[in-house]
Amino acid sequence: MQDAIKFVGLDVSKEKIAVAIAEEGRGEPRYFGMIPHTPEAIRKLIKKLGEPNTLRVCYEAGPTGYPLFRLLLTLGVHCDVIAPSLIPKRPGERIKTYRRDSIRLAQLYRAGELTPIYVPDTEDEALRDLVRAREDAKEDELRAKHRLSKFLLRNNLHPPAGVNKWTKKYREWLNVLKFENSSLRVVFQEYYHQLKELEQRILRLEEEIKLQAAEGVHAPMIQALQALRGVALITATSLVAEIGSFKRFPTPKQFMAYVGLVPSESSSGEKRRQGEITKTGNRHVRRLLIESAWSYRYQPSVKGELKRRQDGLSPIVQGISWKAQNRLHKRYFQLLSRGKTGGKAITAVARELAGFIWAITQEINDTSKI
Repeated sequence: MQDAIKFVGLDVSKEKIAVAIAEEGRGEPRYFGMIPHTPEAIRKLIKKLGEPNTLRVCYEAGPTGYPLFRLLLTLGVHCDVIAPSLIPKRPGERIKTYRRDSIRLAQLYRAGELTPIYVPDTEDEALRDLVRAREDAKEDELRAKHRLSKFLLRNNLHPPAGVNKWTKKYREWLNVLKFENSSLRVVFQEYYHQLKELEQRILRLEEEIKLQAAEGVHAPMIQALQALRGVALITATSLVAEIGSFKRFPTPKQFMAYVGLVPSESSSGEKRRQGEITKTGNRHVRRLLIESAWSYRYQPSVKGELKRRQDGLSPIVQGISWKAQNRLHKRYFQLLSRGKTGGKAITAVARELAGFIWAITQEINDTSKI
C-alpha cells in the first residue's frame, strides 16, 4: 500500500531527532530510529519514508523553534507543531525516553488526539522576538535597580528627604556619591553602570519597535489598537506580535479563551461550578491585557496622548474605543459594588477588553497579514 498515509512522530532535540511511524489503520506504531538534526538528514528521511503527499508529520513545540516545520513545508510534507501542555498523558507513567515519546506522538497523532499550535511566519516571529527582548530587558532593569537599592540600604545610604527613587534628583544624588572603601566604590560603579547599560538597551529596542509600528507590515493594526485606552505603542505592538493572525479567532469568546481569561469550570449533573480563570494560552498577552485594564478605573475621556493616538483613525475604530471606555469603567465599579476584590474586577475588565480588541481587528483591512 504505497499510497497509505503514514503518521510520523518526531521527538526533537538540539542535535538528534527520534522518529516513529504509525501506518494508517489500527496497527502498532513502530520506532524508525534516531537521525541527526540537520537539513540533509531530514531530506534523506523523507525520501526513505515515501511520497511527501502520503506523510503527516508532527513534533512538539520547544526551544528548537520552527525551522524544522518550515523545512518540511518546502519538501511538500504536511507538518503540525503540537502544544506540549495538551498532549494526553497516561496516569502513573513514569518512564520518558526519546523512543517512547516519538512512538506516543505518532500514535496520538493518528488518533487525532493532538492539538496543533499556530506557527507564525518569519516576519511575525521576528517581531515577537523583538518585543520579548524588550520585555526581558525590562525585567533585567528591575533586578538591577533592586540590587543597587539593596546595596545602598546595606551601607545605610539614603537619598535626601523628599527625593523619590529613580527620579532626576535621585540620579543626581547617585552621581555624587563617594566611597572611601575602594571595594565599595567598585561595587557601586559596576551596579550603576549595569543599570545604565540596560536602560540604553531598552531605548535601542524601543526605537526598533517604533520603526516597525510605523513602517512594518502590521503598522495599520498596531496604530488602530492604540485607539484603546491603556493600549499605547509597546502594548499594541506586543499584542500584534504575540497573536500574529487574528483571523484564527472567529468569535471574541475564542480570543478570550485563547489568552486564558475565561473562568474554569467543574460541573456535574445539575451543579455548575465556575472557578478562577484558566490561565491557559499566551501568558504574555494575558499580562498585557490585565495591565491595560487598570486604565479603565478612571472616568471616560479622550484627551492628551489618547486623543493624539486616535487622530486620523476611522470613526468606527474611535467609536469602539469610546464604547469600551464607558462599558469597562461601569463594569469595574459594578463588580466592586458586588463585593468583588479589585484584582478580580480588573480580570473581568481585561476579559471584556479582549473582546473590544477583537472587534477592532475585524475593522482593519490588512488582508495580507491579519
